[in-house]
This record gives sequence, structure tokens and C-alpha cells, in this order.
Amino acid sequence: MFEVAREKNRTRHLAFRTEQAYLHWIRRYVKFHGRKHPRNMGSAEVEAFLSHLAVEAKVAASTQNQALQALLFLYRQVLDVDLPWLENVTRASRPKRLPVVLSNAEVRSVLAQLDGTSWLMANLLYGSGLRLMEAHRLRVKDLVLDREELIVRDAKGGKDRVTVLPAAIIAPIREHLAKLFDRFRRQRKLREPGVSGSLASGASRCIAGYSVIRRL
Repeated sequence: MFEVAREKNRTRHLAFRTEQAYLHWIRRYVKFHGRKHPRNMGSAEVEAFLSHLAVEAKVAASTQNQALQALLFLYRQVLDVDLPWLENVTRASRPKRLPVVLSNAEVRSVLAQLDGTSWLMANLLYGSGLRLMEAHRLRVKDLVLDREELIVRDAKGGKDRVTVLPAAIIAPIREHLAKLFDRFRRQRKLREPGVSGSLASGASRCIAGYSVIRRL
């Protein structure tokens, strides 16, 4: 069942973290009901589990909703069972909070405490609006420095998107890439494992697949 759930996730091009979260909640659901097979359970068991999360586990509303989506995915996509409307679920309370937004001065203060790769990543998150994992997955080939743009590959919903690259970090990025290229050349000369490509003609193509956020 778990292998089928994993395959269905990947067929629908859901994010890897979504896949992990869904499998986690399916396991907890099965364990909560004494390891009964989900096909032998229905809406009453789903409602009991979700209410348990809210009342006893005291999870946040967003966490309970994630568990609900995971179980709906399990029944509809994996088991091909359409659950009736879940009316008897005790909902987790959703606290009302104002969004916390840093002022320009506060952002500059935070960035001033950083340096090196951490500073570069923070500027990409703030200036380009990247999510954390999008910054981690960013590759050299995705940077279009002349147009002050970058391409986010396989973003939310499995789609690519183009976003801005702040002009203030173009020079630091060029300097960072130069250091990456020098490191690649040293590793290639030493024939370190995992480093390939012709030093004379293929280095630029090989380094294009390097992660931008790579500690030197």
C-alpha cells in the first residue's frame, strides 16, 4: 500500500516533502487504529483519528488539515474509495495572529549579521522571493545574470518560474561563482570522485550543474 501511495504521489508530480508528509500521516493513521488495513475502515475511523489530533494531540489547524489531505489522498487515489463528507470531526482551533513583517531596517540588520554563503542565501530568499528548498536546489545554469533573472525549476505545483535577481547581489554572486569554478578545477586536477568533465573544454558545462549554495 505504501509503495502504491509513493507511486501515486510521483505520478501526480507532488513535491517530495508532500510525499513524505502523506506517508507519515498514513502510517500514524494505521497505527492509531491498531494496524488495521485502511480498506477495512471508513469515515468513522478517519473522523476519530482527526478528532484525536485536535483534542488529545493538540495539533495546529494546519497540521490537522495536512493529515486530512493525506487521508483523502489515500482513500481516493490509492484505494479508489470515495469517503462521504466528514461532518463529525472536531476541528483544531486556528489562532488569529497578525502577520509578522520585518521593516527594511530590520532586514538590513539581520543581513548584517551574516556572511559568506549564509549571507548569499538569505539575500536570495529575501530579494528573489525563493522558498528555502528552492534556494538549496538552485543551480548555476539557472542564473541569468545579464538580465538579472533566475529560473526556479520544479517549483510549487511542479512548474518552473522566472523571478528577479537583485542587482545588489550580482557582483557577490559572480565572485562566488568564480570561487566555485576554481574549486572545480582543483578537484578535477586531483581526480576527486564525483568530478567529471574535460578540464580544457567541459568545465563550464559541468559546473553549470553545481548548486549555487555550495559552501567553499
